[in-house]
Amino acid sequence: MSRVIVSKVIGAEERQEALGIVEQVFLREKQWIGAVQEQIPDDLADNRRCSWFMARVNGEPAGLLRLYYDPPLELPEEYDVTFMPGIDPEQMKTEGRYVEIGRFMIRKEFRSSPRVALRLMRSAVHEVLERDYTHFITDVFEGEVNSPLKFHTRVLGFRVVGSHLFGELQCSSTRIILTLDILDLYRRVRNSRSRIYRELTDGMGAILERKLSVPTS
Repeated sequence: MSRVIVSKVIGAEERQEALGIVEQVFLREKQWIGAVQEQIPDDLADNRRCSWFMARVNGEPAGLLRLYYDPPLELPEEYDVTFMPGIDPEQMKTEGRYVEIGRFMIRKEFRSSPRVALRLMRSAVHEVLERDYTHFITDVFEGEVNSPLKFHTRVLGFRVVGSHLFGELQCSSTRIILTLDILDLYRRVRNSRSRIYRELTDGMGAILERKLSVPTS
């Protein structure tokens, strides 16, 4: 069985490996960016606003995910944002502390199994819980080949809160805005026998139960 290991991208060597994933997926395959080097800062060790995680399969760089802490919930006017009925960004601010999931990419040869994506998400969940954040927010492209929209909504439980037509990446597809209340997800699936949910929350039962103020059994 393939071995999937996720680690935080901190050093220069890891950054170069991560940039290799960006080049393969976002530049060559998707053509969403014009340059690679600017996608990941040079100094990662002291960057408190972002965390980058890289997944390796049998030692080979396979996937990447970026966390951006305390993102602005009001997007620029030029993005042409539309929120779903009843969704108010000001109200969202009162619901919890948000972390944006971005630059979530898996190399083509590693997409046949969800394990790489799940391991990256597991590392992301653990990181935000340790930092006392409560919610994820992210964009996914509607109708784009290999779009993770169904994975996010059907598997992970993200909810659609809005959409926008323009953004940082050079893609003509509509961006769907999704949010996830992490503790609410755990509350709903804590007794599930699903392999996916066990994989997603493996090793985090104690901290999740503590945050729910329920004694660990």
